[in-house]
Amino acid sequence: MVSHPSRVSRDFVLQMEGYGLATAEILYRMPDHPALLQTYLWQEYDLCPRFPELNRFLEFWQREIEGRLHSVRVAHSGLIKPAELRTVDGMFLLN
Repeated sequence: MVSHPSRVSRDFVLQMEGYGLATAEILYRMPDHPALLQTYLWQEYDLCPRFPELNRFLEFWQREIEGRLHSVRVAHSGLIKPAELRTVDGMFLLN
């Protein structure tokens, strides 16, 4: 990652580098009651479609957390997008 002045937020820098907001709904089995599923929501800036941050987190989960993963559902949104322009009928006066 490129170094930027401290007045620019980390989140904005990531968005300018192509990151978008990724949300993962993680279902996992309760360690003491494997028939029961629990939900965990994870959210971070990540690169679609490879999701390196999410993959790092899931690797950590499998290595360090007892609850066995059942499924992961992912949503992703690029927050900085090209502006939408459309014509508007009307008159605007500026002083």
